[in-house]
Parts: sequence; C-alpha cells; structure tokens
Amino acid sequence: MEKIQSLKGMSDILAPEIYVWQFIENTARKFFEDRGYKEVRTPILEETVLFQRGIGEGTDIVNKEMYTFTDKGGRSVTLRPEGTAPIVRSYIENNLSASDEFVKLYYIGPMFRSERPQKGRSRQFHQIGIEVIGSSNAYIDAGLIFMMAEFFKKIGLADFEIKLCSLGCSDDKKKFAEALRKYLLPEKGRLCDDCKVRLEKNVLRTLDCKVESCKILLKNSPKAKDFLCPGCKEHYQTVKELLTDYTPANFKEDANMVRGLDYYTSTVFEVTHPALGAQDAVAAGGRYDNLIENFGGKKTGAIGFAIGVDRLIMALPAERRKELEKEKQLELYVVTTGKNSYGTAYREIEKLRDKNLFCEINYDPEKSLKSQMNRANKKNAKYVAIFGDEELKKGEVVLRDMKTSEQRNVKLTDLASAVKYTKSACSGPKD
Repeated sequence: MEKIQSLKGMSDILAPEIYVWQFIENTARKFFEDRGYKEVRTPILEETVLFQRGIGEGTDIVNKEMYTFTDKGGRSVTLRPEGTAPIVRSYIENNLSASDEFVKLYYIGPMFRSERPQKGRSRQFHQIGIEVIGSSNAYIDAGLIFMMAEFFKKIGLADFEIKLCSLGCSDDKKKFAEALRKYLLPEKGRLCDDCKVRLEKNVLRTLDCKVESCKILLKNSPKAKDFLCPGCKEHYQTVKELLTDYTPANFKEDANMVRGLDYYTSTVFEVTHPALGAQDAVAAGGRYDNLIENFGGKKTGAIGFAIGVDRLIMALPAERRKELEKEKQLELYVVTTGKNSYGTAYREIEKLRDKNLFCEINYDPEKSLKSQMNRANKKNAKYVAIFGDEELKKGEVVLRDMKTSEQRNVKLTDLASAVKYTKSACSGPKD
C-alpha cells in the first residue's frame, strides 16, 4: 500500500526542533502581554473577498498565491495568507472599539500561500503578529519598531537590519504611482511579463519584482519620499528621529520598499537578516490607516507587523538553536519487578506528577528489570525508583542515582521529597 505523505511545502515540526518553536511562542506571549497586548485567534478560513479587498486584487498574493476554493454553500473561501485583514474584520465585527478606543492585539498561527517551496518559503508558514488600532501618532510607529527589535534581542537574534520607508497618505501614493508609471512606460519593452501587467493594473507592485533586469531598471525610478505631503513628511521625520534615539539596531532608509500588500500607507518597515540569503526578510509591517474604513468601519489609525517564525528560527545562531533544542531531562523513571508492584507504581506516579516531578513509567508490566533499566538510560533519567514487592511490603522503594549508580531505600511517602532534595543538593553552590 502506498504511503501517505505530507503535502509539498507543508512540514511536520517534531522534537527537538519543536522546543525552539515553543520557546519563541511562549516568550512572545509573555513579552507582548507584559506590554498590554491581548491575544486574538481568527479563523484560518475566511471569505475570499476579505483578502481581495484588503490585500489588493493587483497583488501577487491575491492573483497567484492564495488557496481559494468554493465550499459546499457555494461561497468562495480562502485559507488566510496573512493576518491583518482577518484582525480588522474581527475588530469591526466584534465592535472592539466600544470597550477601548485604543486596541492592542497579537496573534500566533499558520498562514498559507501557494507558491514554489524553497528555503525560508513554505506553503504553510507561521507568523507572530502585532496590531495597534486607534491612533496615527508617529510615536506609536517608532515604539512598535523598537518593541519588535527588543523582542528579537530577547530571544537571541543579532545582526538584523531594519529597513524603513514612508509611502505617504492615499493622495501621496497616487502621485507617486503616476510618476512611476510615467517613468516606466517608455521602458515597457524591457520589463518582465509580470511587470508589464503590473504597469497597467498596479504599478507600485513593480517595485516588488525580483527579476534582476527590472530591479536595475527601477534603480533610478521616482521615490515615494519625494511625493510626501507636509503632514506625511513631518510624520516620517518624527519616526526617524525617535528611532535614531532608541532603536537597539541599525535602520536604513529603503526608498523602493512598498511591501506586497496594498493596504499600507505612511510608515512601512522590514527586518532582514544576512543568514537567510535571497529570502532575507524576518519581519515586516507598517501603517494601514485606511483599511478599517475600507471594510466599513470608521476611519481609524492602525499599524502592525508580522514576524515569520520559520525564518526567525533559521536566522538564530546555530549555538542558540542547539541550546533551545535540549530536551527537559527526565527526573525520575519508575521501574517495577512484577505485576503486584506495577499496580502500586502506576497509582503512585500520578501522585508524584501532582508534586511537580517529571516522571515516566514503563507501560508494559511484562518487561524485565534489565529492559526497564535500559529504557531509563535511553531516556536519560536522572533517577530510577525501583518498586519491588519486598520493599513495598515495608512501604519503601529503591532510589538509584543513574549517574553515580548509588542507590538507597527510601520511604514511598518520602520519594518525591527525596528526589527534590537530591536534585537541589546537586544543583546547589559548590565549595
């Protein structure tokens, strides 16, 4: 019979790698919740129109990469390719502004894009995202970028770079787009096939092109910063000044950065890392002050970012990953010498777990003592408790130190405290 395998571009995450994922996710939850952010979990499946209207029909994500199909009710539905549009939908649908005019949210979960799998680019990938809704204050832009950099430091990521740009308001973007189209039209024949379509439908998307000839052609194209109105120029200048004061990583301006989503206005940013090669983005984000209004809500300032967890783990130093991949050591392995002792041991181990001991037991009472001891060695147990019939008659078990091979009889009622005392003594200060 043919084996069933995972879909291409969608992978299992197993131990010991899963410990790195757990560390990052657990650190993120505490880090962001300590700063007033609340977790939100949106459905993985949404109506397709949410992403068409939010991300933009002229984007590669909508045109080429979404997992879209018709459900049994005849509706067009899509596996979420990004997290912001669902958050905004939830914000409006659940009237979150009624309880607080300034909303701070975070999310952790998988996203899906049907693109060619390659290093750092899977069809199912995972993001940690932040959304701040309720203000257009430039201090929030800088503060969010600063917080993101602090999080990277917290988990042990170094040598990352922050790229910064401003797209200005909607009017600024329109003027910039017109100038870019005017610049590219005489050069249309030199554009790749995709960019020829983008030139007509959504010219700003040409700035996302990865084809080298297009990148060379766009090197001297008009820049967004040259079309900023006075208000947007002041906003951007404030963000740069604040980041110069307190960002714990270097940032540089990238005049051609537009991001792959149409909802962005004003500040946009991206974090890259040299360890990732061509697909070097670890995180990205920006302002989307018009998106809530476009979805039927009130005009509301908003900004956010998303971290690609898969790429973040790839960018961590090898020593740091190896350190995080270490399994928690098993404190106690319980072995038995017969069926009579097995019943007692099986009940007692739950009591030990209730006392916060990391314990395991052999689940086959027919296994020999030698086989059980080999299993304890294989699982790298610190101690073994041997439940023997004769010892149990006296209310005792044999506690064996697997490193020194020393063993002693202890009262069954004292087993948990005996392991904890031994563990504490071994980890205490040395003379």
